[in-house]
Amino acid sequence: MATQQQPVPGVLYVMPVLNERDYVENAINTVLSQDYAGNQDLVLALGPSSDGTTELVERLAIADARISYVHNPNTDIPVGLNLAIESSDHPIIVRVDAHSELSPGYTTRAVETLTRTGAANVGGIMVANGRTPFQTAVARAYNSKFGLGGASYHSGGKNGPAESAYLGVFRREVLAEVGGYDETLRRGEDWELNLRIREAGHKVWFDPELKVTYWPRENWRKLTRQFFTTGVWRGELVRRHPRQTPLRFFAPPLLVVAFLISIIGGTLQITGAIHWGKLSLLAFIVHTGLVAYILLLIYLGLIYENGKSWRDRWLFILVLPSMHLSWGAGFIRGLLRGGRDTMDTSRTD
Repeated sequence: MATQQQPVPGVLYVMPVLNERDYVENAINTVLSQDYAGNQDLVLALGPSSDGTTELVERLAIADARISYVHNPNTDIPVGLNLAIESSDHPIIVRVDAHSELSPGYTTRAVETLTRTGAANVGGIMVANGRTPFQTAVARAYNSKFGLGGASYHSGGKNGPAESAYLGVFRREVLAEVGGYDETLRRGEDWELNLRIREAGHKVWFDPELKVTYWPRENWRKLTRQFFTTGVWRGELVRRHPRQTPLRFFAPPLLVVAFLISIIGGTLQITGAIHWGKLSLLAFIVHTGLVAYILLLIYLGLIYENGKSWRDRWLFILVLPSMHLSWGAGFIRGLLRGGRDTMDTSRTD
């Protein structure tokens, strides 16, 4: 007697969107082109866009019954994600981003990994890419161990349990059990959700075969705004979960402090307010952080980026401290004052 195959679970893709006209259609196409045997639907959480994104999504929804949307007037990503999830009853939830592209076979592989491992959430590697010289330099920083680093979904790693996951493919019942995304957060909602999933006794799983292309911010102003806001909310998360905070989160704020100490100490020395004299060792310590970071940037420009044009090398050297210092400054503010009403304004213009 033939064994009856279990039905393939339906999948709901959820995507928060705000002012993403240049990216959202391509992101939608990579979702709908997934070769997956089960039912697939896509729900977009539409913020109040001003660039024609909403009108574009409305046209795409008319053309394809698998696409629908909910309105997210307050623009907060966790709120939009929860609204989108609640609009369908598919047992598998796949989070996607308007700046992302799912690789072929992503959904099939992720659902198979969920089944094989018994995990509650599965994620893979973020592979940043760029269309312009600046965006390409940011992408190289994202993909570099000197850029974001730490988490397996940036730096790679072995197939197995993880602290968090990029975007994520979830079991709906686990999301319901832990209460979904925390709507009091405006950034860092993924890490916080995965923390609650692990604390509830479930596994978060990293599968390096799952790859998602990510398109970073296109200019310096948007990049620094994004990273400052991300840092603020990471500081807020440290206030809420101090014992669960990885030490790597403190590297950028320590860099900011080292810079400030060096600048203040150098200014006092140049103006003659302080004569180091016998305090030469202290002077050395004061400037060590700044000097070490500058040497790292020189190494990256001359050796790590060898083979790139000088324009590409300088852009890479520019974006690294922009990312590190803006994130670190935001972290210090968030740690001292909390997230409060800080919003990611890189998405609003």
